[in-house]
Amino acid sequence: MTGTLRVDEAGTTLEFTIEDANRYHGPGFPGGVAHGFCVLQHAVALLGRDGAEPVERREVSVRTSFGGPGGRDAHELVLRAVTDGRYVVDPELAEPERGNVLARYVWEYTYRGRTVRLHLRDEGLVTDEFIAMGARTDRTPEEDAHLEVLKSEMAQRLLARPVGRVYEEIA
Repeated sequence: MTGTLRVDEAGTTLEFTIEDANRYHGPGFPGGVAHGFCVLQHAVALLGRDGAEPVERREVSVRTSFGGPGGRDAHELVLRAVTDGRYVVDPELAEPERGNVLARYVWEYTYRGRTVRLHLRDEGLVTDEFIAMGARTDRTPEEDAHLEVLKSEMAQRLLARPVGRVYEEIA
């Protein structure tokens, strides 16, 4: 994965890295930050004439069925979409037919009249164990520690792939 995400704001090009996104978010949800950064990097490439030019950051609207704070914070950092009211978590966007693991990893971006919809590739990037463990509210301290390892491993899997190999465009 290339490490930089570029967007414009009022004629100035801004560059963000996954490290910037992790610093902005903090240590809580590195997998969610990686999801947000990867999907946003893919969307910006598609919306900016296949990566030929950065998008105007405050003109991109986002809908997603992914409610995680890491994904939200990656979008806020890069697009300021949460602050500007252009970031909407919409459970109706989910794809339950894809199963419990993949259902919520759906993102829709609108920019200057063009909309792209992306969902997570079905290639084992998110595991059943991670989803099951994350959903539990009665975890022991040892299970909490294991969940942190699962989060980190997922983030590493996502970030090891090139742009366009984590999420794919859907009709």
